[in-house]
This record gives sequence, structure tokens and C-alpha cells, in this order.
Amino acid sequence: FGSNRQQLLTGFMMCQQEEVCSKSVINSCTDCIRSGPYCAWCQQLNFTKAGEQESVRCDTQAQLMERGCKKEEIISPANNVTIIKEDPLSVSFDNQEPVQMSPQKINLKLRPGLPTTFRISFRRVEGYPVDLYYLMDLSNSMKDDLENVKELGRDLFAALKKITEHAQIGFGAFVDKTVLPYTNTNKEKLQRPCDESDQYCQAAFGYRHVLSMTAKENEFKKKVADQFISGNLDSPEGSLDAMMQAAVCGNKIGWRNSSTRLIVLTTDAGFHMAGDGKLAGILEPNDQQCHMENNLYTKSNEMDYPSVGQLATELEKNNIQPIFAVTKNVEDVYKELSKMIPKSEVGVLSSDSKNVVQLIETAYNSLSSKVTVTHDNLPDNVRVVYTPICKYAGPAGDKNGVCDNVHISFDVTVTADSCMEDTFFTIRPLGIKDTLTVTLSTKCECQCKDPNDKMHQLCTNRGSIVCGICSCMESFIGQNCECSIGNKDEQSLRASCQRNNGTECEGRGDCVCGRCQCHSTNQGGRYRGDFCECDDEHCENYQNKLCGGNGKCDCGTCKCNAGYEGSACQCKASREGCLTKGNTVCNGRGRCICNRCDCKEGYQRPQCLICLGCPDPCQTKLDCIECLGFGSGPFGKICDTNCRNITYDMVDNFAISGKECHQKDSEGCWITFKLNQLVGEDNYEAEILKQRDCPEPPSVIPIIAGSIAGVAVIGIVLLMLIKMLIYMKDLKEFRKFENEKKKSKWAENTNYKNTTNIELELVWCY
Repeated sequence: FGSNRQQLLTGFMMCQQEEVCSKSVINSCTDCIRSGPYCAWCQQLNFTKAGEQESVRCDTQAQLMERGCKKEEIISPANNVTIIKEDPLSVSFDNQEPVQMSPQKINLKLRPGLPTTFRISFRRVEGYPVDLYYLMDLSNSMKDDLENVKELGRDLFAALKKITEHAQIGFGAFVDKTVLPYTNTNKEKLQRPCDESDQYCQAAFGYRHVLSMTAKENEFKKKVADQFISGNLDSPEGSLDAMMQAAVCGNKIGWRNSSTRLIVLTTDAGFHMAGDGKLAGILEPNDQQCHMENNLYTKSNEMDYPSVGQLATELEKNNIQPIFAVTKNVEDVYKELSKMIPKSEVGVLSSDSKNVVQLIETAYNSLSSKVTVTHDNLPDNVRVVYTPICKYAGPAGDKNGVCDNVHISFDVTVTADSCMEDTFFTIRPLGIKDTLTVTLSTKCECQCKDPNDKMHQLCTNRGSIVCGICSCMESFIGQNCECSIGNKDEQSLRASCQRNNGTECEGRGDCVCGRCQCHSTNQGGRYRGDFCECDDEHCENYQNKLCGGNGKCDCGTCKCNAGYEGSACQCKASREGCLTKGNTVCNGRGRCICNRCDCKEGYQRPQCLICLGCPDPCQTKLDCIECLGFGSGPFGKICDTNCRNITYDMVDNFAISGKECHQKDSEGCWITFKLNQLVGEDNYEAEILKQRDCPEPPSVIPIIAGSIAGVAVIGIVLLMLIKMLIYMKDLKEFRKFENEKKKSKWAENTNYKNTTNIELELVWCY
């Protein structure tokens, strides 16, 4: 019954979708079934008509049968679901590995793009073992809570006994990393981080595992009684560090293989997470490995805190469900954290933790009543959707499915979007060990029933039949292998059927012996032309009629009947709306189509009179005006050749209407003229004023006189400057001479006085 139900579900989903075959380039049965989930191939011989491509064999089953293909000749691979292992669900725990999810192994062979649905069932076993790890914040603010927890051992075990007879409890404690700025690193403070008034205090630590899982109430009570508070500096604690080690150090914690695993985190503060370690110079990221020696986390001061994503991954990987028992002040923080960790609950702890047992009971009941199914290692190009089937079902989702019930089911819809070899992925309920292994492969090849003849008559005995079409021998090509290419290269023959190296026969025919054999059109006509490039059915429509019903379609262009015009022959031939006052059509600057002017580029409707984007004629016609009126300029000798589209008159005053221009010619004179555009693009009439405004030539004599005077003045100034420099130099030399002369007189007087003194001294001696 289960297998039939799965087929019915798959069939129902197929009926919900419209069956459409979106074909692209189809050359074989394999190309066909890969082009869409609802494409089928007709292998019936002689199914195609003369001139038809073999791609007509590819369509939906309904379309192929309508065209005459027998149902047994249609190739359309279907999905196959094979259950490999389906052990029945266990009712109660009897010290053996229970079965809580069924089936356990399933094999899918899918057609790309075609979804298939199967059902999985889950039932939680009564009396299933529970492992509860009590992880407590032992910072100074939790002193009152610790005293109460020491007395809770009996109540905790009693609460767990209500759930199962196979319960175990472990205990761990945490504070924070023992480095600044989290903990005072003074030697005395590291040994005793509590207040002076606290008689009992233990040294600072990051995370300590106190008690492995045990079913002995006295052992739990004794170990917890030996614990004392510690301390740190900042408010957030190292709770994520502790949870990570409790999750990955399974052997040391004592998690059992078959049990519901719970971590109860009790704290009154927030938490540090990845990146916070930089404050202490800790840059090495958390490696999600166990680093516990002598029951202490040894890498606490060397590795950064884990990220929330890392922690969530390890908890899910090890089937651990956290319960956050926190005080009211941090409830919102942990509720946000719980949203990022699947299968977790948050409960508000009283200020002294007296309600922790009741909180754990409530959280466990909530966790155990909700089943979340998800997957691991989903291959590329595979989609999975979970549809819960239970009383309180969550919405269908492509990542998981959620049910609030004990005995529930899920419909799992799997779709492979491309061809792939054997691969697999795993489906499992979060927090439970049971898994479902889904092996997946795709059907991308046709399994056709071909005739055994190596040389089939349909292929003119030059080839065999493969899925209804001819596979020709070497040197033969064609729909029926009728063309012998001899020594020619098949590629060069096919190239002669391509226009401008494009698609062979424009995709509208077959290349047979180097020439295109065109196919029939959908309306019953035929494509034509050397490359099948033409057809007489795809011209422009007007009022839902080809060529408006007033012409014939010729190779994609409408050829209108007499009295009609337009791209779709939609208008009666008339020129009334295009005539100007001069009885010209569109001023000779456009065509009259459908009684409206189709102006040349730049000219504006309604009568193509004004050109907004054209160059200024005052500048473009200046050379001709100078040539015609005054015989000068660049066109002086070839005026008649270059300016034949301009008729002109030399006048004293203007008589015509038009644009007045005032331009400087090649001789520097200002020419004033008027231009009036005539019928046509470049035809003008012009009136040119006889008198040009030329500037007077400069007077030569004043220029020469001024130049001579200027040179003379500059010369005199230079001479005076030289004379002044010479005078300054002479004056300097004269003053130097005077100074030396004075020094010479002083020296003579001094020598005379010295001589006189010597003589007097000699007389005195005598």
C-alpha cells in the first residue's frame, strides 16, 4: 500500500503541473528526454513524413498520440522509488537500539526535472534514555544559585525518572578566559578572584568538566557540593566556549550513542562570541575540536570564542539539544540565540535558580513534542521539499519540516534538475540519531526496443535503426542514409547548407547531399529558398489578418495590392495628408506612407519642413555664397560645380523670407545674406548684399615711425643704464683708494715718533 500511495502522490503532483515539452535542438531520443520532464519520444518507424525533421518525434505523450504514435512506441522514462530498508517503528525502549524513523534506506531513480514524493514516519520511543549535562555559570553573581543547585540533585533525578528509567546527569562549570580584559591577571587575583568577604572561592578558570554522565544521585550531589564560585571582570561570560567543548568532547562527557542529549546552560549574563578574543590579542579562530586535559579546557587563552554558526553546527552534528535557563535580564538575548540554534529552548530562571527543575521539565516537553526533519550534504542541482502531515503541522519548506506531535509523518518531494551519477544525501530528525539515506541517480538515456537488423530496409540497407531513426554507415548520410558522400567530407557538405556560417538550413530543413530539403510549415505550407530562409506565413499582421488582408506575404515581406500600402498593407494609398502649399509631397524630404509623411532623419512632421538636428546652413553654405557673390574663397574656380543647388541674387535690400546670416569670409570681410530652403534636402535660394563690411588696412608710416622711436628710446635707456653701472663702479674704486691713502699717512707719523724716542734714550745713556 505504501508503494502505491507514493505513486499516487507523484502522479497527483504531475497532474497539478501543465505538461509542456519545451524543445530546443533535438537530434536524438536522448536529446529529447533531457530537454524537459514531460518530453517523450516516438520510436515508431515511418512516423515522420517526407520533409519533416526527426525532432517532431519529440513532444508530450498526448501530442504524439494525437499525431498517430502508438502508446507502446512512446519512450518516456518515469521515476522509480525503491525502499531498500524499512524496519518497523519501535514502541518502547528495551535496551536495544530503537527505531524511531522509517524507512532507513531508499533508492531514487529520477528523470531530470520530474519530482517524486515518498513518505517518512517518525514515532518517539517511550522510555528513551536521556543524558542531561548541567552547565553552570560560576561567576560571583551566581553565588546564591550555586547554593540552591547543590540541593537540587534529588529533584532533578526525580523529574527525569518521570520521563525515562534510563536517565543520566553530568555537571560542568564555566566563567571566562583568564586573560585581560576578561579576568584580573594579578597573581593573587587569579588564585582568589572573589570578594574579600567570600570565605570559599576557587581560582579563575575558563571551562571545567566536573562530572561525567552518571545515574547515581549521590555522586552528582557530592561533586556539585564541592564546587565554589569564582570571578571575572566583565559581564559577558565564556558560555559558548564551554558549550563547544561539552559538544565535541563526547567521550569525556559520557554521552551515550542511543539517548536524547540535553545541555542545560544556567547563567545570568550574556556571552562572548567569535571576534571578541581580539580584545585580548587572541587571533586564532576556534577549531571546533576537543582540547580537554585533567577536565580543564586547555586552549581557553589561545583560541578565540566559537561563532554561533560553529556552535550550532556541532550541536546539530552531535544531536545535542540546548536548554537556556537564564535570568529575566538576558532572556531576550538568549531568545535571539535560540532562533539561530535548531532544537533549542529558553526558560526564565528565578533569581536564586529554585525553579530550574520545573524549567527543565517544561523545556524538555516542548523539545520532545516537536520534530524537525532536515537533510545533510544535499548534492548540487537537487531540491527537497518537506510537507508535514500531523495535527499541528508547520509550513512546507525546502530546508526542513516541523511537526508538533509524537507520531507524525512527512511527505518528502525530491527533484533532480540535471543528469548525475549515483550520489546520496541523508535525512534525519534533529536531536535524534536515526537517519534515512537517500541514494539518487538519474535517467538520462533512452531504453529503446530496436530491431536486430544491422542493415535495415528503411535505411536503404546502409544503416541500422536506433530509437526509430537511421544510424547510417560511414560515407552515408541522410534521413534514410540515401546520400553517398564518397570522398567528400561530411562537414564541407553540411557547410554548403549554411548561410553566412549560420544554422544548417536555418533550422527549417535537412541538409541532403549538400542541398537543403525544406520542411513544411505549421500551417501546411513549405519553407523555400536555397537555405529554407523564406516562408509566406510570417509577415506582419493587421487586425489579425496577414498583410491586413490587402496583400500577399512574400518571404517575410508584404506585397500590397493596388491602392494599399504600409508594412502590413494596412492603409489605402493617399497623399492628401502629405501635400504642402506648393503641392509637393513632404517638401521632398520624406515619403508619404499611410497618408502621413515618413521624414528623413532630422526632419520633423507633419510636412518635413524643419530639421532640428541638421547643421546650420549659414556656415555650410558660406563658401558657396562667397564664391557666387564675390568670386573668392575656396570654391573660387569650381563654383559652378560645387554650388549648383543654390540660386542667388545680389541685392541692396532683402526681398525674400528666410534665415538671415552674417558670416566672415576668407578675406576677413563680413558677408550678410539670406537663405530660403526650397523643395528637397539641399536646394536653396539666396540673396546676398552687394556691399561687404571689410575692415580698413593698417597705416604703414605711423607703424614704422613708432617702431623707430621705440628702438631709439630702448637704446637710450640701455646706454644710460650702462653709464650708471660704470659710474657706480668708479665711485666704489675711488672710495677704496681714499681709504688706503689715509692708512698710509698714519703709518708715517707712527714711525717718526718711534725714532725720536730712540734718540732721546741714547742721549740719556751718555
